[in-house]
Amino acid sequence: MSLLLGIDHIQLAMPHGGEPHAREFWTGVMGLEEVTKPAHLALNGGCWFEGEGLAIHCGVEDGFLPARRAHPALLVENLGALVAKLEASGVGFKEGKPLDGYRRGDIADPFGNRIELMEKL
Repeated sequence: MSLLLGIDHIQLAMPHGGEPHAREFWTGVMGLEEVTKPAHLALNGGCWFEGEGLAIHCGVEDGFLPARRAHPALLVENLGALVAKLEASGVGFKEGKPLDGYRRGDIADPFGNRIELMEKL
């Protein structure tokens, strides 16, 4: 029996000074709301975002390199509409390989981190 309950948040790394780009992407494009980081954590930079059942933390990392293989997989509703919005915002979408019960594909955040988008069929 597992004692694991779920995922509280996903942390994605970004370079120093990336906060404006993270804000534009996660609020402007992806539709999440920025939430205030606790003061003692805000000293490290970064920013946090939340939506329906989802929390994304963008943290500053020295020597940042984007995660191109490791990734979060976000469940979405109406992937077609989201892809149209992403493409209108200049974010490319790469259709994923078939997986029973899903339509899926990949995007990259402003820093090159891979993010998988999955819609249950």
